[in-house]
Amino acid sequence: MLRFAAASRMASKKRLAAERQGKHIPAFLIASITSSCNLHCAGCFSRNAHATEDCAPVDQLTADEWLAVFEEADDIGISFVLLMGGEPLLRRDVIEAAAKKPDVLFPIFTNGVFMDASYFSLFDECRNLLPVMSIEGAKNVTDRRRGDGVYDKLMTNMDECRRRGLIFGVSVTVTSANIHDVSSGRFIKDLSDRGCKAVIYVEYVPVTENSRELAPRDEEREYLRGEIERLRSECPEMIFLSFPGDEKSSGGCIAAGRGFFHVNSHGGAEPCPFSPYSDTNVRDSSLCEAMNSRLFESLRNGDYLLEDHVGGCILYDKQDRVAALAARS
Repeated sequence: MLRFAAASRMASKKRLAAERQGKHIPAFLIASITSSCNLHCAGCFSRNAHATEDCAPVDQLTADEWLAVFEEADDIGISFVLLMGGEPLLRRDVIEAAAKKPDVLFPIFTNGVFMDASYFSLFDECRNLLPVMSIEGAKNVTDRRRGDGVYDKLMTNMDECRRRGLIFGVSVTVTSANIHDVSSGRFIKDLSDRGCKAVIYVEYVPVTENSRELAPRDEEREYLRGEIERLRSECPEMIFLSFPGDEKSSGGCIAAGRGFFHVNSHGGAEPCPFSPYSDTNVRDSSLCEAMNSRLFESLRNGDYLLEDHVGGCILYDKQDRVAALAARS
């Protein structure tokens, strides 16, 4: 962590130097390293968008290609690369490639099922790899969405992480139905007692018209913001983040390179995981070129990232307009 702290300060200087030259470099990159997943979670956006499928992956970036992406990210000052899927632990080769870049922090958003002795040893040896396990709240809620036995596996994983002294976090999909439970003192205390150091709240993105009522409304977002502030004060040993968070205080959505962007498993540079449209592939261009693609520039220079919307992603809510922009790029 001390090494990463020093590297993070250097990365910040790189980004500041680029900003002075008129080039904006975000601190975060989201990388979906596989289209495969072992679970079929209810309401999964990735499956609904066909970014995750049961068929064998085709033409996905190799481990060497991902390593080249990670190396360039490090070179230009990107400090955090969030590894997602599908289920990222299905790509052991890419996880091992990430381990070779100790100056970059790699939170790995996993369902936790494949966390075994071999992975625990890798996380123990390479502390820049941080497991972030997906949980929905209590056992009945988690297993209802993710499958029987998943909650117990997560608890076992957390206990093993604590035994080894590993830093880990959880990712919670926030809906209008569970928002009070997953921000309660009881839920957070249980996580803290097991050694959890970070809780990332992700607002639910409705995948069908019938599920739109599950998307947090403005008053519920305001409630969550207040609860996060309370938890930060009461639980200083933990980090609490929300995505997309308070867009109003950050001047709108931070996708499309404002604060982060997304590279899918085939190399397509996309504004956000919830906005699967691309006009650039990192196989053919640098990360800097991808961040300044016509699609990204159109989104940043227009009002697309500032408009009112329903659910956790403005670009998903405006997907028809984003698709039209991508087609013209």
